[in-house]
Amino acid sequence: MIMKKICLRPVFTVYMLFTLFFLSFNAEAAKENKFPRPVGAVNDYASVLSPKVKAAMEGLSREILQKTGASVVIATVKNLEGDNIDMYANELFAYWGIGKKGQDKGVLILLALEERKVRIETGYGVEGILPDGKVGRILDQYVLPLFKKGSYDRGLLNGMIAVGQVIAKDAGVTIGEGNTPRAPTENGRMQRKPFGVFPIIVFIFLILSLFTRTGREMLPFILLMALSGRGGGGFGGGGGFSGGFGGFGGGLGGGGGAGRSF
Repeated sequence: MIMKKICLRPVFTVYMLFTLFFLSFNAEAAKENKFPRPVGAVNDYASVLSPKVKAAMEGLSREILQKTGASVVIATVKNLEGDNIDMYANELFAYWGIGKKGQDKGVLILLALEERKVRIETGYGVEGILPDGKVGRILDQYVLPLFKKGSYDRGLLNGMIAVGQVIAKDAGVTIGEGNTPRAPTENGRMQRKPFGVFPIIVFIFLILSLFTRTGREMLPFILLMALSGRGGGGFGGGGGFSGGFGGFGGGLGGGGGAGRSF
């Protein structure tokens, strides 16, 4: 009887691992269906940006990243599919992992075209210099007046310049040439890692760990890291983009920032 219980333990563990693996895989697939993938610092899914302004924003974002280590990312979407913009921005920030992991110096400027809403979401590492009140004033003074005239690209550029100047001042550097951002000097598009590779590797490692005593003892800790949500899963948390902009490294957002309707 004791022997039967001992033999059943590995079978039960394998069953639980399969269950956890597929639940994790399905959750990640649901996120991929909900959120678009970033293509660089400027992600214009609503097609509201002119090529000239988009290029200027890409160059400015790379300059901010190089000089201060902070990632300022633009995203425009046609609609939020019924979501609240605050929640959508926070989840998108986390899914992309804007900013370097551990520093969390990321900013997301999100425009929802059909809902006529805009939000600036800030990471933990910049909340001190970009508190909610200051972010709200940036939207009111530099973004909304242009949005109300239908000039979305200029409004977003103004917002990025204003945010970038705050970050640059705190870092003791200057950005752009006066108030004009520099044009980009390199391709800002980003490479993508194949979806699902990390979960498969983790799953194989977990199975192999069952065949050693040390592996079985460490199994609870391995499972905890695999399911923690920041242990390398998703696009941002695992540094899932390389080349070009390079501003996605697993940064965390704490829900700070401000949003407006226009």
